[in-house]
Amino acid sequence: MHNFINFVTILARILAIDFGEKRTGIAVTDEMQLIASGLTTVETKKIFSFLTDYLKKENVSLFIVGEPKQLDNTKSQSEQFITPFVEKLAKTFPKIPIKRIDERFTSKMAFQVMIDSGLSKKKRRNKALIDEISATIILQSYLHYK
Repeated sequence: MHNFINFVTILARILAIDFGEKRTGIAVTDEMQLIASGLTTVETKKIFSFLTDYLKKENVSLFIVGEPKQLDNTKSQSEQFITPFVEKLAKTFPKIPIKRIDERFTSKMAFQVMIDSGLSKKKRRNKALIDEISATIILQSYLHYK
């Protein structure tokens, strides 16, 4: 009798985070890691409970966290808030690696996407939607360069 080893490929999503002091945009890939889609925007104070709940339902193989930089490629002032978040993320979910991706211009790009898609001025003022689209752009950038 032959012993057969079953190889199970576990498909997993990549989750991108556009961290903000008040709100955090979240985007994910499909399980094949081909398409980036906006998931939601979460109050930053609730981000870890959101991620814990999400990870109970979905396999995530990688976190992508936006890295804000100045035009001269130095870190922006908001990095002082993001670094502690990334450290806590690594400690809370130690089995999921974290990559940082330059997020310069993502908010401007997100706003332009909203204009190009024909959203009304009222909807374009929705900062939560801008954060979610920004996270999607960060994730799409990662997928493009991967």
